Amino acid sequence: MLGTIANAGAILAGSVAGSTLKKGIGEKYKTVMMDSMGLAATALGINSIVEAMPKSEYHVLFIVSLAIGGLMGTRLDLASAFDRVVGKLFGGSNLSQGLSTAILLFCAGTLSILGPMQSALLGDNTFLYTNAILDGITSTVLSSTFGFGIAIAAAVLFCWQGSIYLLAGLIEPFITDALMTEISLVGGILILSSGLGILGIKQIRTLNLLPALLVPPVVIGFLTVTGFWMR
Repeated sequence: MLGTIANAGAILAGSVAGSTLKKGIGEKYKTVMMDSMGLAATALGINSIVEAMPKSEYHVLFIVSLAIGGLMGTRLDLASAFDRVVGKLFGGSNLSQGLSTAILLFCAGTLSILGPMQSALLGDNTFLYTNAILDGITSTVLSSTFGFGIAIAAAVLFCWQGSIYLLAGLIEPFITDALMTEISLVGGILILSSGLGILGIKQIRTLNLLPALLVPPVVIGFLTVTGFWMR
């Protein structure tokens, strides 16, 4: 678990550094930082989509995932529940928007999924240490825009990676290249959605789409077990 602890610690450190920096930034500079984060999230989302889509073997799965995931998330109203919790903890702010973006960036990436598996099965923390550096920098920028509340993402990441670490032996056979491609594709779309919201282009309740990430493992697992293959 050392790599996961380092990854979560890097996010905490970045959140402290960024929130400290924020106190000395004027409003016009905060606006620039907000726009920068929106552009960065949009670019990262597009890059993930462009990389994953040509590799996809299940050409309509991401559409099905977004549709089913969106219906599930809207029925549960995840976005409103998340806003209420963040509002109680930090008062009226736009933190929920930044925090949802942070959680997607930190948890939906390949390194964050494969890293704890490699750590548990091989004792190799290379992926997690690399991810820690990237997440530390990202959390610094995010918290300089949205505040120290971004540190909550460290707890979410710890639970996420910790669960994968503990279940690594059971889930390893199912973490195929095809599955990672589909998760990266759906994750990229969600990150793009967050970026558009930060930029004020289109306010999408991205958290209501979050269950879409659960659909590819279920569908691909079913197709693999039953012997069906959708191309």
